[in-house]
Amino acid sequence: MTENTVSLAGSSAFPADIPSEASADGKRILIATPRGYCAGVDRAVDTVEKALELYGAPVYVRKEIVHNKFVVETLTKRGAIFVSETDEVPEGARVVFSAHGVSPAVHEEAQRRNLLTIDATCPLVTKVHKQAVRFANDDYDILLIGHDGHEEVEGTQGEAPSHIQVVNGPEDVDGIEVRDPDRVVWISQTTLSVDETMATVERLRAKFPNLIDPPSDDICYATQNRQGAVKKMAPESDVVIVVGSANSSNSVRLVEVALEAGAGSAQRVDKADELRQEWFEGATTIGVTSGASVPEILVREVVDWLKARGFTAVEPVSTVTEDVHFSLPKNLRGDLKATGVEVDRPHKVRDRKAGVSNARSTHRIGEANES
Repeated sequence: MTENTVSLAGSSAFPADIPSEASADGKRILIATPRGYCAGVDRAVDTVEKALELYGAPVYVRKEIVHNKFVVETLTKRGAIFVSETDEVPEGARVVFSAHGVSPAVHEEAQRRNLLTIDATCPLVTKVHKQAVRFANDDYDILLIGHDGHEEVEGTQGEAPSHIQVVNGPEDVDGIEVRDPDRVVWISQTTLSVDETMATVERLRAKFPNLIDPPSDDICYATQNRQGAVKKMAPESDVVIVVGSANSSNSVRLVEVALEAGAGSAQRVDKADELRQEWFEGATTIGVTSGASVPEILVREVVDWLKARGFTAVEPVSTVTEDVHFSLPKNLRGDLKATGVEVDRPHKVRDRKAGVSNARSTHRIGEANES
């Protein structure tokens, strides 16, 4: 099949095993499981592909549907048009909102311009938006732990801008002022690590002893799980390769986690042609993983590159498994059903056939994220 017909959706976090061959000099690859697509990314990519198939090109997408260069480039070739702001979409056209979510103001502008919207916001992000609205309605000061300027943070802050302050990290805490220190709650960007979030929460709690926690974990299960797998393999790895784009928060963080957990070195690449021979001089064990917005094809290309240089033995490093699946956006599902198209996504069936036992991680915020 050609690049224009192969689906990017369905890149499970538990892909088929990678073939392994004995290495005479002991060179090996440790391959992290889980890795790659989370359920929210898979849903978002599938949404754009299904929209292109159903409605035809062009389909506009506000911001990058997910933070992965290859995915955006591939969908562009198929007829998706990525724009920075909603006012770049022709009036009355169809637009998909990215997995990172948008503010109410964006929805309102789209309605004013008669745009046909498909909201591919990750349901875990939507949950945080709802928390923000509820706390704002109860007149709390809300401290949003996240990276200022990140699309997810902008969308969440837009739900209640007069109540929400962004806290980039522990270094921001001293400068925070609130109306009533006894009515303060924290929420977080979903793609942060447990470690960095809790470091900030601890500083906040020292300043605001009655700080209220959100009702459930805001850290994305996929972020925790991918970091847990990296922590497990890093101490044995001379080099860890993280496949993911520079604007992917969780991919960048995986490099830092690998180094903190004891890897000899760690590098992030978008794809195999960015690998450098000098990184692997003297190395015998290479760890490989990928961020939550990375299709498996890019990981396989990295593995093939390493195999061609003698790293032929492949050993999986498995931690938790995942049982998370998100349905397509409601209006897209309705239009697909109206045309007789099967809306159950085929990779879900493939996972069942592969015998995957997907149980959600039981890690809670504040617990060690190692298995």
